[in-house]
Amino acid sequence: MKKRALIVGTGNIARAHARAYEDPDIAARAELVAVMDIVPDQARSFAEQFGNPKVYTDLDEALSVEQPDLVHVSTPPDVHAEISMKAMRAGSAVLCEKPLCASLEELDAIQKTEAETGRYCASIFQWRYGSGMQHVKRQIDAGTLGKPLVAVCNTLWYRDHAYYAVPWRGKWSTELGGPTMGHGIHIMDAFLWLMGPWTEVTAKVGTLDRDIEVEDVSMAIVKFASGAMATVVNSILSPRQETCLRLDFQKGTIEATGLYSVSNDDWKWTAAPSVIDLGAAGSRKSGDGQDDGAAREAEWSAIGPDIPGSHTEQIRAIYSDLESGDRPLTSGDQSRQTLSFLTAIYKSAFTNRTVIAGEIGSDDPFYRSLHGGAAG
Repeated sequence: MKKRALIVGTGNIARAHARAYEDPDIAARAELVAVMDIVPDQARSFAEQFGNPKVYTDLDEALSVEQPDLVHVSTPPDVHAEISMKAMRAGSAVLCEKPLCASLEELDAIQKTEAETGRYCASIFQWRYGSGMQHVKRQIDAGTLGKPLVAVCNTLWYRDHAYYAVPWRGKWSTELGGPTMGHGIHIMDAFLWLMGPWTEVTAKVGTLDRDIEVEDVSMAIVKFASGAMATVVNSILSPRQETCLRLDFQKGTIEATGLYSVSNDDWKWTAAPSVIDLGAAGSRKSGDGQDDGAAREAEWSAIGPDIPGSHTEQIRAIYSDLESGDRPLTSGDQSRQTLSFLTAIYKSAFTNRTVIAGEIGSDDPFYRSLHGGAAG
């Protein structure tokens, strides 16, 4: 029997969720049976574009009548946690748009609800699901790159003043943060997934040019448990837009440059000189005469079929998780690692000091809100 899906919130990003059900593999396993939005005309228009699922304007009614296996949460951020917990209590698994919630306090409530209901709540972090990112993760886990040493993680995007005319944007209470929370979160999540546990963060945030409550730029210096060090920049002030991830290991550099996604062709692999062994005597050769550096680059570049890091791929994966009973990749401790990191950026910036991993407990004002009551 096909799984049943409900989309809650029918704004622009909901289209990425709905389009997944046009994929033949997903369509064979699941059906979009209903959509819900508090704006009836918007919900009806959305439903007409995506196979005419049933339309609701009341969440409790939609959950009770449809009994969905999976609820997609694509509303404005301030109600993500409330809707996600309500859906789990109704018996549904949840796939929620980023940011998953407004604070570590809300994340604890979500995870308590997971434990009480036996249902999982995963965050949309689709960058992890691209073929290039998956390939890099396998290489890192296998140790073929050596130790991580230096990294750069940049989200340099542009959002003009008109973008913030939407009432819920640019406010702590509804958008929950600026480019740190709402834009750079995509590549930062993948970055943390690749680099492993972080140990300390020193950061600055600023509101330099947009008339908004939240920041329009943030910068951080990060240290990891491996000893590696990194810089992270998030901006919505950059006219030439770019998303860039660069990881320097003992044996080579891996980097990808794109915007809202990267393809296999966007990844670049460079072997370290110690691998290529440049010098007057020429390149060191392997036993079959092939240049070791070239062989290493060929191995790193063997990604396979080009699969985008998209909503469709993450939704495909979550249905596999539902069928197997496994915890989704972007739920639980993985969601916590990313939200803890973002919270540490804000705390460091607002308190003007380095934040150590694990220091933000339930008695910390930054546990209850990302600005810790310091935003003015």
